[in-house]
Amino acid sequence: MPLRATGEIVAAAAREGRGVAAFNVIQLEHAEALVTGAERAGAPVVLQISQNCVKYHGALAPIGLATLAVARAAAVPVAVHLDHAEDPELVREAVALGFTSVMFDASTMDYEDNVKATKEIAEHCHAHGVFVEAELGEVGGKDGVHAPGVRTDPDEAAAFVAATTVDALAVAVGSSHAMLTRDAALDFDLIARLHAKVPVPLVLHGSSGVPDEDLTTAVESGMTKINIATHLNKTFTAAVREFLTANPSTVDTRKYFAAGREAVAVEAERLLGVLRAAP
Repeated sequence: MPLRATGEIVAAAAREGRGVAAFNVIQLEHAEALVTGAERAGAPVVLQISQNCVKYHGALAPIGLATLAVARAAAVPVAVHLDHAEDPELVREAVALGFTSVMFDASTMDYEDNVKATKEIAEHCHAHGVFVEAELGEVGGKDGVHAPGVRTDPDEAAAFVAATTVDALAVAVGSSHAMLTRDAALDFDLIARLHAKVPVPLVLHGSSGVPDEDLTTAVESGMTKINIATHLNKTFTAAVREFLTANPSTVDTRKYFAAGREAVAVEAERLLGVLRAAP
């Protein structure tokens, strides 16, 4: 099945009240696992590569091109997304490589500068048919910041979308990045008010810290794209640790990476059900 446009996947889910899972890729095994899980669930999926992942690999092209190849070979619709990019040049590179969407993160800037920078990125991406996500109202947890009290104002969010022409908006509604426990308390009333006010699909970042039942309720309340990274990293690491504990003499990385890959595939399939992602 050909690589799918993120906008196509997200728009269809928004119309039908389904969630779209956006899972982060760190190594090739993650991309393979996430697509396997999506194929088992019969659901579309978005594979995300963050700016931090690019720093880990030292360049975007190797992991980006590998992920695009996995997406193009999938039996379900798969999109490839650049996540939390703060560098405009990295955005341009992702567009040139064939990514179907980008998340440009200028949330640390003041409102006026965020609007200006994001609008410029949106103009470039839209000229190449690429879907653009932005962020308003800082989500906690980035760079060690924990700000559970931050919330996005619906009127400001609507004005931001109009000013920047972005296609989706990440909002702060109670979740926090890099949580290791699943006890974040989402503001479902705020999600519903944002959904009613903002004319583009809403994105929930920091979803690893949200319990299953609240992820389902978030989708029912108006969230569409649900970003999950840390939870799947925990799943991968636990499986590798269990394998090595049981097989302490193993030195072939394929053996324990295979265990991690299968564990992530199983959990991705399960989460796609939680998010009601299948058409």
